[in-house]
Amino acid sequence: MIIDNGVVDALADETLGPCHKSVPPAAWGHTVREYLASAPELAQWPTPLLTLDRGRLDANRALMAGWTAAAGVALAPHGKTTMAPQLWREQLDAGSWAITLATAWQAQLARSFGVGRIMLANTLVDPVGLAWVATESARDAGFEFFCWADSVATVELMDKILRDAPPSPRVRVLVELGGPHGRTGARTRAEGRAVAAALRASERLELAGVAGYEGALAHDRGIAGLAAVRDYLGELAALHGELTCPGAAVVTAGGSAYPELVVAELAALADDTTTVVLRSGAYLVHDDGFYAGISPLAAPAVEPGLRAAMHGWARVVSRPEPELALLDGGKRDFPFDEGLPVPQLVVGADRALPAAASITALNDQHAFLRLPGAEATDLPVGSIVRLGLSHPCTAFDKWRLIPVLDSVDAARPRVVDLIRTYF
Repeated sequence: MIIDNGVVDALADETLGPCHKSVPPAAWGHTVREYLASAPELAQWPTPLLTLDRGRLDANRALMAGWTAAAGVALAPHGKTTMAPQLWREQLDAGSWAITLATAWQAQLARSFGVGRIMLANTLVDPVGLAWVATESARDAGFEFFCWADSVATVELMDKILRDAPPSPRVRVLVELGGPHGRTGARTRAEGRAVAAALRASERLELAGVAGYEGALAHDRGIAGLAAVRDYLGELAALHGELTCPGAAVVTAGGSAYPELVVAELAALADDTTTVVLRSGAYLVHDDGFYAGISPLAAPAVEPGLRAAMHGWARVVSRPEPELALLDGGKRDFPFDEGLPVPQLVVGADRALPAAASITALNDQHAFLRLPGAEATDLPVGSIVRLGLSHPCTAFDKWRLIPVLDSVDAARPRVVDLIRTYF
């Protein structure tokens, strides 16, 4: 079983209330299913608000599923981006090989929804988490779990922890290769080979392949950044060639910012015994900021291309200066670590904001919208502004329930689903 449809479907039976941020009082006391049956509209929701776009989600998901299939690589989307089992199910139904996660708790949450194959893109040396993996693997022989290790000391610690755990199948571990000034990961292939040797010698662990994250080595598409990513992926491929796994092997890299480089350097490694796995996390939601600027699959560079499926909505609550508007959404509502929100249009006015308009700062619950020039007076208190956002990973964690619109571009967008998140 890839995911338990019954458990996911049961989310529609949750009762709405004031504990759900920005859900309108008219919905309180109704289940999600009952509320959606009333054909609600976006205009009935208060601000601030984060929304998703159903058409764009579907198009982005289909684009990446087709692109990876054509490239001959598997896709294990990073579930930490959304922490939304409903969206995980859609990705798995579209052919994803697994769900990637980052912590033992996230993996436990995924298992509670029946996810059958999990890639933990991290080292697992927490005793509680590792004991849980052993117990869960013993309970369900069909459960597939992978995690990483980047040093011999890590392998030795994992072994020590598992000696006190119940007997279970060996835990599959990938050797993590890093890069200079990067994040985690063995810094040389020689160190990686030593980790592999320690895994082969273990009685509770199994060498399952190689892994890494190229996104830690560059943050743009400059010549130096692209070269660093290519060189690193070449080292990852070389390490794979130097290792022999006792069973089927996995070679995995990230892939939201540089998917075409991952495919170019690693796809040829896929064969009857090796699965090459791309762990892209941002593609489903995409954005109007960092990923819109760096992804080679983004529209309009590629058509139809990935398009932003998330937007913010905030209301003007103050005009204290001629060229300043204060909106009612801030750091508690919208992401800001990879770029501030971008004002796109005034709702109901059928017009975009002037190009010079910009969000210059966020407080906890306010955004500073600067409006230089003659257009500044044409935004009265009470106006609603649609915002483009950057970085889905730090957008979803601010919302427990996110409305999905039929189309963000519709004259009167309808709410067609509510996505439950777990953070």
